[in-house]
Amino acid sequence: MISMASHFLILHGWQNHRPPAHWQHWLADRLDGLGHRVTYPQLPEPDDPSLEVWLSELGRCLEGMDGEERVVLAHSASAVLWLHAVARGIVTDGAVDRVLLVAPPSASVLARYPEVAEFTPPALDFALPTPTRLVAGDDDPYCPEGARELYGDPLGIPTDLLPGAAHLDLDAGYGSWPAVLDWCLDPTAKITVRPV
Repeated sequence: MISMASHFLILHGWQNHRPPAHWQHWLADRLDGLGHRVTYPQLPEPDDPSLEVWLSELGRCLEGMDGEERVVLAHSASAVLWLHAVARGIVTDGAVDRVLLVAPPSASVLARYPEVAEFTPPALDFALPTPTRLVAGDDDPYCPEGARELYGDPLGIPTDLLPGAAHLDLDAGYGSWPAVLDWCLDPTAKITVRPV
């Protein structure tokens, strides 16, 4: 178990206005209730985001992280944002202690939407500076090619594919998600689908 001096940064995706029913909001509330420090920013212009603006906001958030353990959880477009930040050297060794990338969309999907086309992932020819885990639905419509094939294998990171979990969002029923809270508290915890 980790100490109570942890700081969690939770990053949402495209068109996410941090609805209270979303698992990220649920998670932020639970972690805060357990005495952890939580940063869960509303990223600027979530319906028509700017990669440069979001990178700047991410850099600002990282500068403010402290605590015995610093943990980032990034969903959807923010998972790809994280990869851009690493590729550009915004995230360096020691910036955080561990990362969970949740349901990153594929380049083919991002390219279809002008609002997020600039988020198309960079070439994955770099090493991640922080222990990172990937979790995605095995039927994610935003990553039809498969998250393990597109991200997990090229980056050499452990990948959990959850059956029938789609994009791990509200449309897929992900309001509460106890397994992700378990992972926050214990990095060896298995990430599973939410209870029905």
